[in-house]
Amino acid sequence: MAMSEPVLHSWNGGVLEITLNRPDRLNSFNDDMHLALAECLETARDDARCRAVLLTGAGRGFCAGQDLSARDPAKMSGPPDLGDTLTRFYNPLIRRIRTLEKPVVCAVNGVAAGAGANVALACDIVLAARSAKFIQSFARVGLIPDAGGSWMLPRLIGEARAKAIAMTAEPVLAEKAADWGMIWRVVEDAELMAEARALAARLAAGSTTGLGRMKVLIQAAAGQELDAQLDLEAVTQREAGFSADYAEGVTAFLEKREPKFGGPK
Repeated sequence: MAMSEPVLHSWNGGVLEITLNRPDRLNSFNDDMHLALAECLETARDDARCRAVLLTGAGRGFCAGQDLSARDPAKMSGPPDLGDTLTRFYNPLIRRIRTLEKPVVCAVNGVAAGAGANVALACDIVLAARSAKFIQSFARVGLIPDAGGSWMLPRLIGEARAKAIAMTAEPVLAEKAADWGMIWRVVEDAELMAEARALAARLAAGSTTGLGRMKVLIQAAAGQELDAQLDLEAVTQREAGFSADYAEGVTAFLEKREPKFGGPK
């Protein structure tokens, strides 16, 4: 693909690797990038070849959030409707990531700021380069955390920390993000993509039937009482037990070999 495209994608076995590709703007979002990323995630959803997704950024940053160059008040006839921007672009993006019944690994290769930080946090497993940092930069421009940030942050790190990093816009370095439980693991910069690709390949070789249901179940827990979650576990486990992946997994275990999962049929 031409390097001028706002989002690049490539196949690595069953992994669809998606790269935000506006490095001169720290991969900040504009409409074209939103549309291209949506198309890639729809491919991940609909293409049976895709068993996992790896999301990362080109250049020295992951994503700086919204590109504000088109939001200069001096060049606008009136204030922008940011609610419309969320409704048309960011909210569908977060929903695509969260509802995709395939693992989404995010490799945060540098700064992740504003909506860029929250897009990363919406992914299932987040690896960050040691030099990476997460910034809830909204307070600097008089806004509130969006792209799911106000929902995810208190669930990941608690209300006290969520309020503090949102209100102060202080950067959270990768190691602290991992210590707080905001992300899964910190990786040396030079090793980030190799580790992320290995993880994505491992997930792609797993039971996508089981992993997809696992993702849905764990995400549902935040809004469920225990009794309702237990009932949902029973329904979901019943479905998983009927799958060819379960039969293959048990057979492989008894035969002392690695399973060869086929995914949903």
